[in-house]
Amino acid sequence: MSLAHLPRELDIDRARMVARVSANWPLGDLCEHLNQRGLALPSLPSLPHISVAGACTTATHGSGNSHGSLANTVRALALVTADGTHLELAAGDEGFDGAVVSLGSLGVITHLDLAVQPAYDIEQYVYDNLPWSELVTSTDEIFASAYSVSVFTDWSDHAQMWVKRHADADFPELAWTGATKADSPRHPVTGMPPSNCTEQLGHPGPWHERLPHFRAGTTPATGNELQTEYFVPAELAAKALTQLKELRPLLAPVLQIAEIRTVAADTACLSPTRATSSVAIHFTWHPQEDAVRAVLPRLEAALTPFTARPHWAKIFLTSPDKLRSLYNHWDDFSRLREALDPGGKFDNRFTTALFTTSDHDR
Repeated sequence: MSLAHLPRELDIDRARMVARVSANWPLGDLCEHLNQRGLALPSLPSLPHISVAGACTTATHGSGNSHGSLANTVRALALVTADGTHLELAAGDEGFDGAVVSLGSLGVITHLDLAVQPAYDIEQYVYDNLPWSELVTSTDEIFASAYSVSVFTDWSDHAQMWVKRHADADFPELAWTGATKADSPRHPVTGMPPSNCTEQLGHPGPWHERLPHFRAGTTPATGNELQTEYFVPAELAAKALTQLKELRPLLAPVLQIAEIRTVAADTACLSPTRATSSVAIHFTWHPQEDAVRAVLPRLEAALTPFTARPHWAKIFLTSPDKLRSLYNHWDDFSRLREALDPGGKFDNRFTTALFTTSDHDR
C-alpha cells in the first residue's frame, strides 16, 4: 500500500512548536518546506530520499550524542486501523510508545505531529586518516566534538570523520586525533565522485542541506547497494569496534564502506535505542545478497556479547527469539498489535515471524 499520491499537508502550531505533516511527505521535500518557514528538525539521516512515516516507524536516524532517531521527534500520530477506525495517539497516551516505531504493523499512518525548532545553519568538515587506535581509545571524545559526527571505515588502520557543527558554535579542534582536514570534497566511498554529497569545506548552509551526507534529488551513496546496521550501548562501542576490525578479511569482499554514528536514547518500545544511548555501526554492501547473508552469521556472532540490536529496515539474520530477549517492552508492543489488528490484516511474512508465537498463530 502506498500513500505517495495523496495530498501533502503541513500545518504549523508555532505556540507548541509542532508541525502536523501528512505521512507521505518525502523527508527531503518536507525539510525544504519547514526551512522556508524558518523551522527545522534536530537531526536527519544520511539520505533524505525516504518518506517521513517510513523513517519514523523504523527508527531511522542521523548522528549526534544528543539526537535520537526521527521517531524521537514524534509528538502524536494518526492512523487508520484494521477495522477502519481513525485513531489518534499523543505522547503520554497508553500505546503511544508502541505506535511510534511499529514497522507499519498497526495500521496506515496518515499524519504525524513532529517537534520542530528554529532553523539553523551547519558547517561540514571532512577529516582524513583518523588513526584506528585513536578512534577506539577516544570514541567518546570524538563523537562529542561537534553537533553531529560520523566516521566512515573499511576496517583498515585509518578512517574518515565527517564533522557537522552549528555555524555559530566553537570550531572543533581535532588535530589531537591525528586526522587531517580534507582540502577538497569527499565521498564516503573511495573512488566515487563527491558531486552528489552535501557541501563540505566549512561552507555554512541550511541544516537540511548539510546534515544528510547526500543531496536531495541525487543518487544516494553509490545507488546500488545493500545495507545492514547494528546498535550497541555507547559504553561498549570501543570493544565492539575492536572485535569487528578482526573480521576485515571476511567483510572486505562484500563491503563498500561502514559508517559509525551515535544515537541518543528514547522511549519507543521497538526502538533499537530504547533507554540506551547507542553507537550505530552501519555496513553498506555490494549488491550481492547471497554473499552478504553468508557473512552475517559471523558478524552477528561477533556482536552478540554487546547486546547488538539490528536496524529494522536493513538486512539482518537475528532470530525472533533473540530479538524478544533484547527488548524489555516486546510484549507490550505485541499486545498493542493484537488489540489494533486482531485479524492480522497488516501482517506480512516478516512481522508474522517476529510477533506470532507458536501458541498463538494467526
